[in-house]
Amino acid sequence: MPIIAYLSASITSAKDFDAATQVTVNGAPAQGAWYFQKSTIYAGYPIEAHYRPAEFWPAHAEVTMNLDTKGKSGGAGLVYDNSLTLDMKTGPANVGKVDGKTLRMVVTSDGKQVFDFPVSLGKASTPTFNGTKVVMEKKAVEHMVGDGYDEQVPWSVRVTNSGEYVHSASWNGGNIGQRSTSHGCTNLTEANAKAYFDFAQVGDPITYTGTGGPTMPTWDGYGDWNVPWNTWQAGGAVPAN
Repeated sequence: MPIIAYLSASITSAKDFDAATQVTVNGAPAQGAWYFQKSTIYAGYPIEAHYRPAEFWPAHAEVTMNLDTKGKSGGAGLVYDNSLTLDMKTGPANVGKVDGKTLRMVVTSDGKQVFDFPVSLGKASTPTFNGTKVVMEKKAVEHMVGDGYDEQVPWSVRVTNSGEYVHSASWNGGNIGQRSTSHGCTNLTEANAKAYFDFAQVGDPITYTGTGGPTMPTWDGYGDWNVPWNTWQAGGAVPAN
């Protein structure tokens, strides 16, 4: 997951914000960058500032951020009224890869394979997004409603705001591993979905390829890793100075 700061005004300069940022990973400078985008979460916070390194955070690491922004400028007529600090730890490197061509989901933890599941992805009219998604939340039963369905779905792991999940789909058993027929979600057998649900942690990345769909939009959950690093460093909605 990125580090996210929500800003209550649309800043026009990121110069002081960038200069006030100190992030370390296990005591060493993180070499990350901020990317600013319009918020889709909180109406009172129009801009989100997302911070990440070039690659995924290292596993089993201690991350510290000191954002000494109080009194600094956010552009003409704008001054930050808070400074922020954050301490967090990362867990194991639980990394998923879903291949839309082979219809397999392979998951590793700290480099060792733990799962290799057959899947069914989105059909041609409702394709699954390509790109890297991040586990957002888990629910033992998720009520899903859409065009032609209204289901209580067990072992649901959310990966986009717009409604993509990795979940159990007992009704689609004949297609799992054979063809893609879902509304965009990643369908697993009930046993495999339960195993992944129990294993997955919020913040775990899953990279999708060959789905036939477009790349997951940056704003549709934690789509940060789909922005090329050079583009990310440019700053997004508030260009880097």
